[in-house]
Amino acid sequence: MKIIACGSVPTIIAPEKYFTGRVLQTPIIEKEAPARLRATLVSFEPGARTHWHTHPLGQTLYVTSGAGLAQTWGEPVQEIRAGDVISFAPGEKHWHGAAPKSAMTHIAMQEALDGVHADWLEEVTSVQYGG
Repeated sequence: MKIIACGSVPTIIAPEKYFTGRVLQTPIIEKEAPARLRATLVSFEPGARTHWHTHPLGQTLYVTSGAGLAQTWGEPVQEIRAGDVISFAPGEKHWHGAAPKSAMTHIAMQEALDGVHADWLEEVTSVQYGG
């Protein structure tokens, strides 16, 4: 058994090359090979969002608070709220983040394939974010 004490893992400001707006990330777990799981608590200020990206083995989000938006490439923007579970298939191009006037926090869970958890793509434009 391993216990990771509350407060022992620092929260970081998410890198601007992958996110628009202020986003905080607090790692929950990152298992070493042969396990592949990574889980992170991600907090988005109003209007903040990821860039377009994919995950080689898919991704699951569990929204813990607030309201946000998510979109798969070529599909309409969807509203997401606390308690929702969102599942993206392997390779599915998507983004997610807070609503324009509401903060949103989710737990992001994904597995690595050959050490890669995500492939980051272009920024989500204001037009795309606005729906």
